[in-house]
Amino acid sequence: MNLKIEDIEGTGRDGRVLKEDIQRHVEASQASASVVATPSTQAPAPIQQVEDHIKTLTPVQSGMYKQMTRSLSVPHFLYTDNVDFTPLNTLRKRFNQHKEKSQRLTTLPFVVKAVSLALQQYPLLNAYLDTTTNPDKPQILVKGSHNIGVAIDSPAGLLVPVIRNVQSHSIESLSVEIARLSSLARAGKLSSADLSGATFTLSNIGSIGGTAVAPVIVTPQVGILGIGRARVVPAFGENGELVKKDECVFSWSADHRVIDGAMAARCAEAVRGYLENVESMLVTLR
Repeated sequence: MNLKIEDIEGTGRDGRVLKEDIQRHVEASQASASVVATPSTQAPAPIQQVEDHIKTLTPVQSGMYKQMTRSLSVPHFLYTDNVDFTPLNTLRKRFNQHKEKSQRLTTLPFVVKAVSLALQQYPLLNAYLDTTTNPDKPQILVKGSHNIGVAIDSPAGLLVPVIRNVQSHSIESLSVEIARLSSLARAGKLSSADLSGATFTLSNIGSIGGTAVAPVIVTPQVGILGIGRARVVPAFGENGELVKKDECVFSWSADHRVIDGAMAARCAEAVRGYLENVESMLVTLR
């Protein structure tokens, strides 16, 4: 059989190799070769089947269901534009250089303040459309204060706490208030007062992802702004050279029953102008 006797374990007296030991060794070698040649075809464990089940809406989902059902009866006008964040980010980095992490400014308070400054020029976008007092004669209630709701993703779902009197805030105080409301939202400790009374809404969807969106108006408000994720893109400079820009897509929705496209576009352009030329926003602050 062309075997080396040293490879065979003997079971005879004093370890002598018997005929049966040789036969056993050959059979074991053949069985081992068969296992190598024929890989295991053991069936995979079955995936646990999940049964259909009913899940009731959470309080947040229930509120969203009612609000969005009302909102989607509104004819939306959608307007999108690219905003160059490069000058703004340069200013932020310079300001944040010697600040502790908790005190550093993000782009969001700048956007909130720019929207408030634009609403001063176009107050009709900071209003409620009243269709219930007299259904035959709807009226617009222009709000004096800029109470801007900022949508925040929380463990309980999407919540929209309200920053009150934005027109009276500085950018730094807006940053503090946004941080405070965000912390309460993630801890599930927002009060009903924190979530009510918004006159305009910002949806900062870019904190999760995406570029252009189609935000849904929160009635009775007449406008909303969706902010996409900022990203670095190639662009041409003043002399045709290739430069990097921090670009973000702003998506505006307006109630087309009372807000025409030109007004929404002009308001959007005002916000873009403030953010791309931060100096113009700073000299306007009071």
